Formats: sequence, C-alpha cells, structure tokens
Amino acid sequence: MNSSTPMNQLDVLRIELEVLRREHRDLDEAIHALQDTGKADMLTIKRLKKQKLALKDKIAVLEDRTTPDIIA
Repeated sequence: MNSSTPMNQLDVLRIELEVLRREHRDLDEAIHALQDTGKADMLTIKRLKKQKLALKDKIAVLEDRTTPDIIA
C-alpha cells in the first residue's frame, strides 16, 4: 500500500475490529468442531471459550470507540 494519504485512527480501529471479529468467529468454529467430535477435553473447550469471551470484550470496547456519540 503505497498511497500518499496515511490511514487515520478510525480506519485503523475498524481494521483491528474486523480482525478481532474474524478471530472470534474462528474460535467459535473451533469450539463447535471440538464439541462435535466428542474427543476434546473440557479444559481445552473451557480455555477456548474464555479466549472467545475476552475477544468479545475487546470487540465491544473497539465498537464503542468507533461509534460516534449521539446526543438525543
């Protein structure tokens, strides 16, 4: 990317948000795949769910930062 205009902070946050959403979706798919096989131990699934929840919290923070404040 060799453009003359640098990315502003909002664009960076949106890209970061999309990356986190993709990671969250990937973890969700991994959890479902492990549960479907029935061979995964509960500790592994619990750890993945904890990671997924942490990502959800990060996503919520970034969504708040990228959404403009609207005064009603």
